[in-house]
Amino acid sequence: MDEHGQLIEYLQAEDDLKERQEFLSSSLFEPAQKSRSWFALDDSLWRYLPIPSSSSTSTRWRLPPSLYDSQLAWLTLYFFTNLGLTLYNKLVLVRFPFPYTLTALHALCGSIGGYVLVECEVFEPRKLSTRETVVLFAFSVLYTVNIAVSNLSLGLVTVPFHQVVRAATPIFVMGLSAVLFRKRFTTKKLISLLPVIAGVGFATFGDYYFTTWGLILTLLGTVLAALKTVFTNVLQSPPPSFSSTTRLTSNSSSNSEKQPSSTTLLSTSSPSLSSTRLQLHPLDLLTRMSPLAFIQCVLVAFLSGELERVRLYSAREMSKARAGALLANGVLAFALNVVSFTANKRVGPLSMTVAANVKQVLTILFAVSLFDLTITPVNGLGIALTLLGGAWYASVEYREKREARRTGQGRKLMPT
Repeated sequence: MDEHGQLIEYLQAEDDLKERQEFLSSSLFEPAQKSRSWFALDDSLWRYLPIPSSSSTSTRWRLPPSLYDSQLAWLTLYFFTNLGLTLYNKLVLVRFPFPYTLTALHALCGSIGGYVLVECEVFEPRKLSTRETVVLFAFSVLYTVNIAVSNLSLGLVTVPFHQVVRAATPIFVMGLSAVLFRKRFTTKKLISLLPVIAGVGFATFGDYYFTTWGLILTLLGTVLAALKTVFTNVLQSPPPSFSSTTRLTSNSSSNSEKQPSSTTLLSTSSPSLSSTRLQLHPLDLLTRMSPLAFIQCVLVAFLSGELERVRLYSAREMSKARAGALLANGVLAFALNVVSFTANKRVGPLSMTVAANVKQVLTILFAVSLFDLTITPVNGLGIALTLLGGAWYASVEYREKREARRTGQGRKLMPT
């Protein structure tokens, strides 16, 4: 083929590539302007996908905006993945009674999963300064200490007592939000939490036994859980500045800038806490947290002697089926972490803790068939109270946000 023919072939190939890229961008990456679902793609469309590239400028996969920005969708996903992992963990821990090692496995799966997401360019990691890295490390310590304290307290109190105290987490979340960020809550929202907390108490009514140290550690674990939930939201919020607040208010047409959590935290936080706002993507936060949590959990397992017990267990009882079950458990934990970090940014810390409380009583319902438990009339009353309280809280939350949007103040409310 002469040079003229090669040139014509090259130009035709270039035009064909442009046509495919234009078709791809209009059909796949602009779902808000198309009625066709992203998930309904036929097989013929995949031939238009561009060759994967490591370039930072390549087009990245995204969820449809209507789904990604839906608070209900993320809260529902969080609820069911949390419930599923809780029941799965109970099943696994019966045969693999090593909580620190299991948590380390979850963190390891999070590390690997996060790396895969980065390589697939699902999100772009943000460059952090030395100070920001220190803040993130401190948060990872809080994450690990929270798990350690919770496991220690379970050995000194009964499960019903532990569940009742942990049910008060929303109260601690509200208290921390009020003290650290001057957040105010309406009377209706405060009252709607009462049946949720009381319901968990009735649902777990039984053998309430605790030691003094058990009570202290359980209360400490509840405070740490609330603190972790609050700061998970904070780390994903933008740093405070008047200019960013102005941009956030003026550019109300952008979905990513309409998230109300950022504005409230911008305007109410103290200067000493403002440095903790890293504005990290939820998946970025998860990917950075997981390796740190893995190292810390392995260290705790080593210091407690658990790793030696795991070694003996692996030599005597480990099988391919059990190893596969552990791997599946780790994958589910990674899925929960992705949903949890994203949902926390979308709906706020208080709504997350209320959903977790409702999840606790549904865990009891499922556990009846899985673990041959018995529900008394008092337990049944507690389950009903918690479910009704959760529905009441959701109704109050919805009405308040609808009223805020109607009065033009929706952008100034922190999601709860």
